[in-house]
Amino acid sequence: MSAPAFSPAPTVNSAGPTAAELLAFAQRTAADPDVVASLPLDPEGRTWIRLDGPGGSEAWLIGWPPGTGTGWHDHAESRGAFATARGRLTEHSLSVRLPSEGWQSLHLASGVDRSRRLDAGAGRAFGEHHVHEVLNESATEHAISVHAYYPPLPLIRRYSRSGPVLRLEQVERPADWQ
Repeated sequence: MSAPAFSPAPTVNSAGPTAAELLAFAQRTAADPDVVASLPLDPEGRTWIRLDGPGGSEAWLIGWPPGTGTGWHDHAESRGAFATARGRLTEHSLSVRLPSEGWQSLHLASGVDRSRRLDAGAGRAFGEHHVHEVLNESATEHAISVHAYYPPLPLIRRYSRSGPVLRLEQVERPADWQ
């Protein structure tokens, strides 16, 4: 009698998808015209639909009316990515890692500001505690984007900025935006 065939269980990445995998998902999804067309657009405010992200990640399809943005924020311990599906988005970010807690106000050194424009098809991946703001600077066109985060967002920290001073203003939990 021969031994039964053994099929190993599929490998599970307990660490979840990488930022590169989240970016690949965001770009694939942003290129899907049916998904993009499913988002209702509001001329006054941002709109969003929750998507099924890869490997247990949290994902969103977001519509940006002209002149709207997120304000300065981070996604705490989540890594993430986003890709523009339609229009153009601008991301302003900081090239320095900030302490994750224990502060209310920081004076930023000169030279830490970064800015990039993301036309349709372009995307961006980022690590934990990435402080940024995302804007649709167009005066006339909606933008649409796909965002993915892992682990699913435990919180979002919102900041105000006056010149080099970054101030923690609010901490939002998932119940605040879902």
